[in-house]
Parts: sequence; C-alpha cells; structure tokens
Amino acid sequence: MQQLVAELEQARIGHVRLNEPLAGYTTWKIGGPADLFLIPGTEEELAASLSLLHRHGVPWCVLGRGSNTLVSDKGVRGAVIKLGDGFDEVRFEGETVIAGASYSFIKLSVMSGKQGLTGLEFAGGIPGTVGGAVYMNAGAHSSDISRILQSADIIWEDGSRAVLGNEEMGFSYRHSILHERRGIVTRAVFRLANGDRMEIAAALASFKDRRLRTQPLQMACAGSVFRNPPNDHAARLIEAAGLKGLREGAAEVSELHANFIVNHGGATAEDVLTLMRRVQQKIEQTYGILLVPEVLMLGER
Repeated sequence: MQQLVAELEQARIGHVRLNEPLAGYTTWKIGGPADLFLIPGTEEELAASLSLLHRHGVPWCVLGRGSNTLVSDKGVRGAVIKLGDGFDEVRFEGETVIAGASYSFIKLSVMSGKQGLTGLEFAGGIPGTVGGAVYMNAGAHSSDISRILQSADIIWEDGSRAVLGNEEMGFSYRHSILHERRGIVTRAVFRLANGDRMEIAAALASFKDRRLRTQPLQMACAGSVFRNPPNDHAARLIEAAGLKGLREGAAEVSELHANFIVNHGGATAEDVLTLMRRVQQKIEQTYGILLVPEVLMLGER
C-alpha cells in the first residue's frame, strides 16, 4: 500500500487520504474508515488512479453523495473513490444536457426546468449524483434514466475510456452494464425536449411537496431500502405486515414511509442490516416475496 500511495502522489491524482472515516460522507451517517480515500479532480487523474489500482491489484469502489449507500462498521478495505470538483459541471446545448458525474441529480432537474426542458422532472425527488443515477438507472414517477440518456462517458477499471450509447448501457430496472463490468461514469449526455417552464416548475413543486409529506427527509436515512417487486410496492408490503416502527438499536423502519430506515443517532451498519433481514424474513413468510435491497452495501462484513 505504501508503494501505491507513493505512486499516486507522484502522479498527482488529487487528494490521497489514509484511514478516512466514511460516516460523514453518507446520508445514513454510518460507516467505518476507508483504507485509501481518493478524490481525483479530472478525468486524467481518475484514469491514472484506476490504472495504478489495477496494476497493484487493489480493490476499489465509488462513493457519490452516499444517499443510497450503507458502509460497513469495519470500513472498506482497498480504495474508495469520490469524484472531485472537476466532475461537478453542467452545460446546455439546445435540447441536450451534458452533466458531470458528481453533479447533483436533483439540481440537474431544477436547472433543466429553468431552461424550459422537460424529461427530467422525475429526478426532482432522487438524491445523489448524475453518475450514481446512470449506474442505477434511477427512476421515479414512471420514468427513469434509460428514457432520456443519450450517452455516457466511462473510464474502465484498467484506465481505458469509452463512450457508450443508450442501447449499449444494458439498462433494465435499477440496472446497467456497470453492474457487470467495472467502470466509472464521468459524464452523461441527456436528450430532453422543449416544454413549458411553468408546467415543469409545477410538476417539480408537486413532487417536492409529496416527498416532504411522505418521506422522513429530516432524519438520517438513505432513500428506499428495497426495490419494488413486480407489480407491487415494497412500502405497501412492509406497512401491511405491520412493520412500521420496528427497531434494531437506533435504526427504525420509518413511521412515515415503510421503505425507509432511519438512524435516530448512533445506529450502526449492523443495526441496519439486522433490521433489513428481519423485514425480509417477515415479508417472505407473510407474502412469499423476497425483497431485494436497493441500497448499495460497501465494505468488510
């Protein structure tokens, strides 16, 4: 690891930190330290980082805004990569939007609306980054990334680069090719359409109001914990099973939204995982349905 750190610093790839606590980088406020924490500021720095990690055989993962991530109490062995300021950009060219991977997905929906562009209203309630949204094929309100993405710039794990069109991304429900082949989105190009600014603003306001009324956003949480099973909703099943308010340590199934788990302060990753397993067991016993986690789990178990 010392040799790798020396080479990373020599390559000037941005910030390099050892044993960086990760709880402060997640919306759940949970997680131990990363052996190595990298913040590359440019595509060149990211490519160099991945190339060096690949050559040294060091595992890595990406952390965006930590809004759908559960980091182990033991932390993450290997490297955690967080894209720096050079990836936090947006540009509008007619009906086309070019956004950096670390740009806020919610902010992108608002900025697009101000430009009079429609198609991203569904993103108004999805926290996280553009890169994370592409990776997960994020969606809501009967739309998702696959409907508007034109192309994505990607750096693969060996440092090589590619630009993939929509059909090459292998999109399906909360899935993309990046679940199968290791790489990092650096930029995304979206094809939107001209719309009425007032109507777009009204839709965004409606989604925001609903979100504030139905989700425990004032508390430490990570969005929807489980994926919706076919033709149903995880929240409906969990509420119908009487699991709202179920607790494990300082972690609780939200009383406001059954598919959210909130941290009352001091909850551990093990608390959350145990609570998730209890919910899964109850739903499987009651309905014969196995709920699949939507949150990403990082680190040593």
